[in-house]
Parts: sequence; C-alpha cells; structure tokens
Amino acid sequence: MAASAYADVLASLYRLEAARGMDFKLERVALALKSLGDPQRRFAAIHVAGTNGKGSVAAMLHAICTAAGYRVGLYTSPHLVSFTERIRVGTDTISEAEVVALAHDIRSAATVRGIDLTFFEFVTVMAFLHFARCGIDLAIVEVGLGGRLDATNVIDPAVAVITSIGLDHQEFLGETLASVAFEKAGIIKPGTPVVVGNVPPEGESVIEDIAAARSAPLYRWGRDFSTSRGMTFGFHGMGLELTDLRTTLRGSFQNENAATAIAAVLQLPPTFPVGIDAIRLGLESVRWPGRLDVVAANPLVVLDGAHNLDGIRAIAAELPAIVSGRPIHLLFGVMRDKQWGPMVDTIAPLVSDVTVTTVLPPRGESAAALAAAFSRHCAVRLIADPQAALAELLHTVPDRESIVVTGSLFLVGTVYPYFLQRHGKRTLFSGAGATPLP
Repeated sequence: MAASAYADVLASLYRLEAARGMDFKLERVALALKSLGDPQRRFAAIHVAGTNGKGSVAAMLHAICTAAGYRVGLYTSPHLVSFTERIRVGTDTISEAEVVALAHDIRSAATVRGIDLTFFEFVTVMAFLHFARCGIDLAIVEVGLGGRLDATNVIDPAVAVITSIGLDHQEFLGETLASVAFEKAGIIKPGTPVVVGNVPPEGESVIEDIAAARSAPLYRWGRDFSTSRGMTFGFHGMGLELTDLRTTLRGSFQNENAATAIAAVLQLPPTFPVGIDAIRLGLESVRWPGRLDVVAANPLVVLDGAHNLDGIRAIAAELPAIVSGRPIHLLFGVMRDKQWGPMVDTIAPLVSDVTVTTVLPPRGESAAALAAAFSRHCAVRLIADPQAALAELLHTVPDRESIVVTGSLFLVGTVYPYFLQRHGKRTLFSGAGATPLP
C-alpha cells in the first residue's frame, strides 16, 4: 500500500472534522453500521465514560482482559502521535493498510448511500468493523464526549463504567455537575451493571436515579468497593480482598482508577472469567502514555495531558513527589474552548517559570493570551511553536531541574515524537514502541 493512500484517507477524515464538527446524533452511526451488517453485535463490550480517568480505566481494562487470555479490542480518543493509536487489538495498533481498506468499505456501504458521517462517527464505525473482522472476544470502548448522544452509544455493553464527573465541554454537556452526570449516565442500558468511580454527590444522585429507572445494578466507589493508597495498594469489596497491587501508571488517583477497572471486570458475565493473576499482571503491564509520563531523566521531563481544571488539580497534587524538589519549568498550551483561567491559577504557583505556546491553531488559545494570565504569577516566555519551545527548554534547563508539559493532550502529542526518536522508537505502541520511556 502506498503511503499516499493512507495520507489521503486521513486528509479526508480531517476534512469531515473541519466541515461537520460535532453533531450529536446516533441515527447516522446506527444506519452506517446496519449497512455493514451491524459489526458491533459480534463482540461483547465494556463501555467507559467519565470526565477524567476514562482513558486510564479503559487502558487498564484492556490490559487486564488481555492478560486473562482474551482477544481484546481497545477504542480510545484522541490519539497522541499516530491516528492508528485509536484502534488496537491486543498489543497491536490498526495498520495503515487496514485504515485504508476499512475507509473504502465504509464509504462504499454507507457514505455513498447518503449517510453523512462526522469524523468521530466515521472512526467509530471503523473501529467496530475492524474489531468484528479481527474476531475479538471483547471490546473496551471509551466514550468520545458525554455519553448519551456519543457515537459509541450504539453498543449494548456487558458492563458500563462512569469514572468521574466534572465540568468540561460545558457547551455540550451543561454548566452543572448534575447535567454532566445526566449525559454520562446515558450509556447505562436496561439491566446492565454499571460501575461508578469517585464522583461528587450531585452527580452520584443523578446516576443512581437513572440506573434505578433502567433496573441497572449499580456498584459505587466508596460503598461497594474501595482502595487504599500508596506505591502498592489494595482492592476491597464485591467479595474480593486484594493487597499489594501495583500499576505502572503514576499518580495516587490511578489507584482509584484501578479499583474501578477491577470492579468492572468483576461484573463481566460468567463467560468472561478474569482471575486474580490477570488483574495483577494487567495493572503491572498497562501502558497509557502522556499521563504523568516521565520521558527523560536529565533534566526530568514530565508529559501530562491534563486539559481541564480537575486534571490540572490532579497533576498539581502529584508533581511534588515526582520532581522531588527540582525546580519546575512549565511548557503550557491549552485549547481556546476550555475555561483555562483557573487552570493557570492552579499550576502557576508550583513553577519557577512558564513558556507558553499555541497548540493546534486556530482551536488553540493564543500564546499571547496565556502569557498575560501567567504574568501575574511567574516569569513568562512566549514561543508560539510548541516544538521550538521544547527545544529551547531542553537547551536551557539544567540537568538537575525539571520540565513539565501540560494543558492539552494535543500539546503532549505534538512534543512526544521528539522523545520517541531520542530513544529510537517510531510508535507509542506495538513492537519496539511498546516499552516505556526513558
């Protein structure tokens, strides 16, 4: 397959994103999948929603169920470095050739029939069709945005998971925690178990009401299961007591995510038994790059895709332990549609100085606007190009200090290739790219 064919497919998909943006309806996805034989009905699934933590929980579920011996698909978004990261089966990402072939088949079966899909709808159909053709046993499906009207909500999962509730994407999900919870709880199906992580009371009550109305058994963090914190941690509840658990993912909040993932696999039907050894092995081997991700040692470089206030609060709480007293030089960029003022106020007091940059223009906030906000707290340098900004920091920051890159997953994805190349890797996953950095 010529590389140009893959590039052409990606260009056409991104044109869909530019032309259609976000248009939340399930009818188009359902019609497209029906025209392809309803591939989403050919495998079981765990559906994962949440404001923060859903990607980590999805990655943990994928690792645990793979360790249990199942052929497991993983669908997540957005990608960091390569589009192919969005669709994985086992340890392998979808190939470029498969992307081209699937795009052709989807267009032939759906688009030419007048089904006008958005970017995310098209990619969701691609993921489900790929999973069916690969003969997977189980898919871990991360919601793109919200839940109720998200394109992924055409599946009938074995288990639904809601990891957290916070304010993000208010223009689509509403201005209150209750309204966000209502949208996330839209993935709850009649009679299907739902596992809920550590969510605030305003969200919890909404989720409880919807689960009760749909006769969906509800399992809550803090009531039905819990975890201890530390480098090693435990899981308690649902008839299981586990101790001395470990996960490769940094941050004490990942213990709660791990407990949520364990609770979810315990609700799988008897046809999908998952043993304790698989739980341990999955948590110890999970890879989820770009989240408190240490990619270099001298200077220490930490990449984190926190892109809302709750995410920035989490990284602010964890950074002191990770940098161990090293001065922090921040590289920050954020999307224009975020309420980023409080994010600045939260992270700025921890840093010696900040380099502000612009990511993914015109969607990204201008570096000038960010510089004005940070200037109230610390010294600011403006370098509009993210890669140039990183290069300057790597050139000027002493080896015994630290660089932290955060504010947007798109920013992390922009700078990540430098560290892959530095370690002789081409991809984040598959083959040689599957080992952690540095």
